[in-house]
Amino acid sequence: MENEPDHENVEQSLCAKTTEEELNKSFNLEASLSKFSYIDLDKELEFKNDLIDDKEFDIPQVDTPPTLESILNETDDEDESFVLEDPTLLNIDTIDSHSYDTSSVASSDSGDRTNLKRKKKLPDSFSLHGSVMRHSLLKGISAQIVSAADKVDAGLPTAIAVSSLIAVGTSHGLALIFDQNQALRLCLGGTSVGGQYGAISALSINSDCSRLLCGFAKGQITMWDLASGKLLRSITDAHPPGTAILHIKFTDDPTLAICNDSGGSVFELTFKRVMGVRTCESRCLFSGSKGEVCCIEPLHSKPELKDHPITQFSLLAMASLTKILVIGLKPSLKVWMTFPYGRMDPSSVPLLAWHFVAVHNYVNPMLAFCRGDVVHFLLVKRDESGAIHVTKQKHLHLYYDLINFTWINSRTIVLLDSVEKLHVIDRQTQEELETVEISEVQLVYNSSHFKSLATGGNVSQALALVGEKACYQSISSYGGQIFYLGTKSVYVMMLRSWRERVDHLLKQDCLTEALALAWSFHEGKAKAVVGLSGDASKRKAVVADRMVEILFHYADRALKKCPDQGKIQVMEQHFQDMVPVIVDYCLLLQRKDLLFSQIYDKLSENSVAKGVFLECLEPYILSDKLVGITPQVMKDLIVHFQDKKLMENVEALIVHMDITSLDIQQVVLMCWENRLYDAMIYVYNRGMNEFISPMEKLFRVIAPPLNAGKTLTDEQVVMGNKLLVYISCCLAGRAYPLGDIPEDLVPLVKNQVFEFLIRLHSAEASPEEEIYPYVRTLLHFDTREFLNVLALTFEDFKNDKQAVEYQQRIVDILLKVMVENSDFTPSQVGCLFTFLARQLAKPDNTLFVNRTLFDQVLEFLCSPDDDSRHSERQQVLLELLQAGGIVQFEESRLIRMAEKAEFYQICEFMYEREHQYDKIIDCYLRDPLREEEVFNYIHNILSIPGHSAEEKQSVWQKAMDHIEELVSLKPCKAAELVATHFSGQIETVIKKLQNQVLLFKFLRSLLDPREGIHVNQESLQISPCITEQFIELSCQFNPNQVIETLQVLECYRLEETIQITQKYQLHEATAYLLEKKGDIHGAFLIMLERLQSKLQEITHQGENTKEDPSLKDVEDTMVETIALCQRNSHNLNQQQREALWFPLLEAMMAPQKLSSSAVPHLHSEALKSLTMQVLNSMAAFIALPSILQRILQTLLETTTSLLNQDLHWSLCNLRASVTRGLNPKQDYCSICLQQYKRRQEMADEIIVFSCGHLYHSFCLQNKECTTEIEGQTRWTCYKCSSSNKVGKLSENSSEIKKGRITPSQVKMSPSYHQSKGDPTAKKAASEPVLDPQQIQAFDQLCRLYRGSSRLALLTELSQSRGSESYRLFGGSQSSPAFSSIFQNENFQLQLMPPPVTED
Repeated sequence: MENEPDHENVEQSLCAKTTEEELNKSFNLEASLSKFSYIDLDKELEFKNDLIDDKEFDIPQVDTPPTLESILNETDDEDESFVLEDPTLLNIDTIDSHSYDTSSVASSDSGDRTNLKRKKKLPDSFSLHGSVMRHSLLKGISAQIVSAADKVDAGLPTAIAVSSLIAVGTSHGLALIFDQNQALRLCLGGTSVGGQYGAISALSINSDCSRLLCGFAKGQITMWDLASGKLLRSITDAHPPGTAILHIKFTDDPTLAICNDSGGSVFELTFKRVMGVRTCESRCLFSGSKGEVCCIEPLHSKPELKDHPITQFSLLAMASLTKILVIGLKPSLKVWMTFPYGRMDPSSVPLLAWHFVAVHNYVNPMLAFCRGDVVHFLLVKRDESGAIHVTKQKHLHLYYDLINFTWINSRTIVLLDSVEKLHVIDRQTQEELETVEISEVQLVYNSSHFKSLATGGNVSQALALVGEKACYQSISSYGGQIFYLGTKSVYVMMLRSWRERVDHLLKQDCLTEALALAWSFHEGKAKAVVGLSGDASKRKAVVADRMVEILFHYADRALKKCPDQGKIQVMEQHFQDMVPVIVDYCLLLQRKDLLFSQIYDKLSENSVAKGVFLECLEPYILSDKLVGITPQVMKDLIVHFQDKKLMENVEALIVHMDITSLDIQQVVLMCWENRLYDAMIYVYNRGMNEFISPMEKLFRVIAPPLNAGKTLTDEQVVMGNKLLVYISCCLAGRAYPLGDIPEDLVPLVKNQVFEFLIRLHSAEASPEEEIYPYVRTLLHFDTREFLNVLALTFEDFKNDKQAVEYQQRIVDILLKVMVENSDFTPSQVGCLFTFLARQLAKPDNTLFVNRTLFDQVLEFLCSPDDDSRHSERQQVLLELLQAGGIVQFEESRLIRMAEKAEFYQICEFMYEREHQYDKIIDCYLRDPLREEEVFNYIHNILSIPGHSAEEKQSVWQKAMDHIEELVSLKPCKAAELVATHFSGQIETVIKKLQNQVLLFKFLRSLLDPREGIHVNQESLQISPCITEQFIELSCQFNPNQVIETLQVLECYRLEETIQITQKYQLHEATAYLLEKKGDIHGAFLIMLERLQSKLQEITHQGENTKEDPSLKDVEDTMVETIALCQRNSHNLNQQQREALWFPLLEAMMAPQKLSSSAVPHLHSEALKSLTMQVLNSMAAFIALPSILQRILQTLLETTTSLLNQDLHWSLCNLRASVTRGLNPKQDYCSICLQQYKRRQEMADEIIVFSCGHLYHSFCLQNKECTTEIEGQTRWTCYKCSSSNKVGKLSENSSEIKKGRITPSQVKMSPSYHQSKGDPTAKKAASEPVLDPQQIQAFDQLCRLYRGSSRLALLTELSQSRGSESYRLFGGSQSSPAFSSIFQNENFQLQLMPPPVTED
């Protein structure tokens, strides 16, 4: 049942009344649509690499194309009209390119900062391709969309479909239909429909533009008749309810359409009409439960391709979220291909696009699909069996994500990225032609339909994520045009024609770029070309005419834009930037007529432009790309370079130009005045066919100084060289300086030149002139080169009678000139006879030379009276012999004269001819310049095959006779020679070498691989005795390198070698050998002894020594010893390691023990540093507790020794004090004042105190100056102990404690009459008694140095070796229970210097 629209609705007022005339007009327009005929396909196949034809896009021919002036004079504000790709589609009033043009053109909005950035980003593509796309706003349609939204509440636009009509769907359910004039023809539906069905989410127009399908956001589908505006079908059950229509597409069959809903399912809609009733049958092609499809694209073929075999399958491409499917709807449903995406961004939009392309001479559909940044191309073909094959083509990698892909033609694609930037790409080369910013379009996105918001949003998250950037319904292409639907507007983009692209660049004032683009059209290398038709020659002619117009304008612009004021350099730079472009393109177009007439006339108005123009011609002339210059331009060119003093450039130009049109005499005069000899010769030859005159001119310049014996100037040397080359070219038939002499003139020129050279006298000869001046001059100038020229000429001569006569005559003249004159050097004479010898040695020789002349030359060269130029004379004679002159001499006489003249190379040459190779060795050895080459010679004779055994034996015997001389010359070469050829006779060679130094050098070169001789040591089979002999010689002559030598040598016996090194006292070498033997301890002891001796030297060294090399020796020896220990510690047990490391440590600490603390040793800090180095090295091999125990043990022993010494010293002083005699101050008792001698009473003791007072013991007892302490009597000085002359015991006791009592020495000195039987007196006299102060001092000393025993110390050390070893020195202060003897303050070492005693 068909639902007719409500004609009473308000929107009916907007509907266009379709009349019968309008319908007929519409059908006529459709009939005139663009056709892609089979003829055009054939052309595309034939010229698929050429330019695109107009007919592909129905570009009309323009009878009168606009002129350049009309284009450039257009105002920038007016709207430019243009020819549509399909002129029957729309009458589009486009806005100016300055308002809506590409992002890469330099337009009038250059003040926009964003536009400036865009221009900076893409300068290359714009300058290379220009503006490829035209970007225009459809003003009429845009205005009516806005008006409909305001007046009838049509809502915002949501979808667009384009055929011969344009359909725009809105958010309120209306479909606006516009014709080709942008007039609103139909307004389908109404707001009530929109309220019921929702927004239009998809549109599709069938192939004949008679039906319109509308899909709605709530899932309904309507079909409209575009002729009448009637609603034909309203379909509500084609797919599951509650899902929006995402896509709806007519196929080529008008009764078949495809729809895709937001559930991801795809349905086939079949329209039928039975008994006048329109029906629609739906069939599910793909269920969303198996993977959601979000893009569908049926293959549409143009009417011309309806018979293509692939169209009968009605192919449909579907893009799901994971893969691409291509199915055939007819004759039955079949899946032809699936293609997975691979890795991609889940938010990227799947894209599909079909197009027919020509590949390998066949037209087939190509499917482009993309999701993300890689575009794949699949070529679909049908084989003979009827099956479809899909072939992958070259894919396109991008640096941006795509949201739309559109074919604009079979070679050009347009991509829209996720930031709304268009990229125009050439498919075949994958080159980006242009980038266009379309953000101003405000593109409509279909996100709400993909999220199915109108039905409650019941879609998967994956589909909703894809829908964020979905714009399938906002972009439609038709007839090479792309339409973009914005929120308030519709834009169209199309390819510009080639003229438009060139003119667009001209409007931007980019003339150079316009010329480059036009030349690319001319050469067929441009991309996306539209508007060029016909064959290649016709296209080139059209483009060339346009380029000529641009070149004229370019010349006018160059003159107009020239700065009127300023420096001349600014003007020159201006024209240097512009004029070469004109010249380049005129020559590329092969329009020399234009270049040298109109263009040259224009530029000649400005002298600077004229000069730049002439300078631009130079590279083309020099490369012979520009011939046929007009005489006026040629003359101006020469004058210009002459005025600028660029005479070298003038010369280079003249020899490349046809100068027949110039004043030859004037040019010759100019060349001669400016020394342009090449140009002068060229003008004479080409202009006048004169070849002798230039020679005469040049001879007049160089002959006088040569005849006078003067040195030529640089300029004269250049002239002479040019003369030689010129003569050579003339005799060889070549033109000078380039090209060839015409063949008919070659014999004539040769004869003229020969006649000129052999003239007896010159034209203006003076009476003093010698005969044959020209030959003489050339011989004096460069004998060798002149003779080479003659030799080349003789080779070219044919053996006719005239040629033979010329050769003999030349030779006779040469001999007459050189032999009869003494002003030629030996080298020059030798060159002549070498030349003659070569000529005489030829098999077809016809020359005759007197043999006595060669004998004279031999005498001349070997003259013993003349020692000058020895090497030169020898070389000349050698060249003469090598050239074949040997046949002219008697060999024995030649050898005698060569030996007498010391011409050893001549001797070698002669000996080699006679195979006397052994004598050649003497030649080398006597020749100081080549003596080192003797080794290579001997090697070659002995190794190169072809020499007999007798010859080799004689050479070797000669070498053996001179072995000492060879070794002294080059020991390494001699050793290499012996090792290579006579390895079994080494002992014989050694016996011949009596000189020990030479023997050492020979053996070192032979055995030491560091010498670099290339000999296999294993093949030598040298006995250990020889190696040991070399080692002994090394100990004598190179002792510093013995260890390095031992390291690289292999074949020696250790025991014998050790004896050798011990004999010469090379301790380090002995240690190395012991270590190699395995006696590590023995090696260590030697190194330790060396270290100790060097340390001892430092210890006894004076302090005033500033520079001390012995300290460096100590460090080096210590480092070697450490290295020895480190190398071997890995293979030793702990005890053996300690036996190495601890003696080394003690040796380094020994000097520090001996040094006085008061006066530290000069190197104490350095020794401490070295000791620390030993400790750091041994820490890797010895346990830390063992190191600490050894250090502490050493410290304790040192401390005990110091304490014992200090105690001994103190006791000695005490004993000395006690036993020292006292000297009394007076000889009377200080109490009774009587002399101690005269008192004759009872036996009495005399007591003397250290203070000097003397008393009788009886007197002291009376004064109570005695004290009993521990049963012993202590005496006190009466005078000293009592300040008030009254001594009291309590006071004395206190003073004793304080130590202020003067100590006394008690002497038992009885009077002369003392009793002999008193035992007490005897005892007192035999035992010395210490006074209380002395006893106190001794007790204090014992208490001060009382400490723990050694046993206690060692016990605690052994207990602390475990995990708590860190507490050894009070590391754990937190535990009060732990008490160590090391924490006792008495254990701390408190040393001070002993007191100085007074005598």
